Amino acid sequence: MRLTSFTDFGLRALMRMASEPDRAFSTADLAEEFALSRHHLTKIMSTLAQAGIVATRRGSGGGAVLARPASQIRLGEVVRLLETGQALVECFQASGGACTVMGCCRLKARLRSAEAAFLADLDRSTLADVALPRMERVALA
Repeated sequence: MRLTSFTDFGLRALMRMASEPDRAFSTADLAEEFALSRHHLTKIMSTLAQAGIVATRRGSGGGAVLARPASQIRLGEVVRLLETGQALVECFQASGGACTVMGCCRLKARLRSAEAAFLADLDRSTLADVALPRMERVALA
């Protein structure tokens, strides 16, 4: 299985946020820390905020914080959210794709089962389980 960069970047940002749950993280800071596109990360944070996984604040001292404890955020929940609309294989698309073996394929059911097992395994872990080590800030002299 391969996750999209959207999900990869979202998981990285959440893992970092879980390391300092009381700190508000700006999109610019997270993008710089992980060498990611700020624009791409802004879209990810918006998706996470709409789902109630992060809360965002504008203005001085603003940024994004986890909307609930990391121990209450299941990895499967995050992956399902960020992978919405990304079919594992073409025939999983809502339209059915352009699969030429649609009527006689015996692989689809096995792939569905594997995908469900993958997500079920992620559901057994929380963001707290994979939080990055707390980053110590170095004071500039």
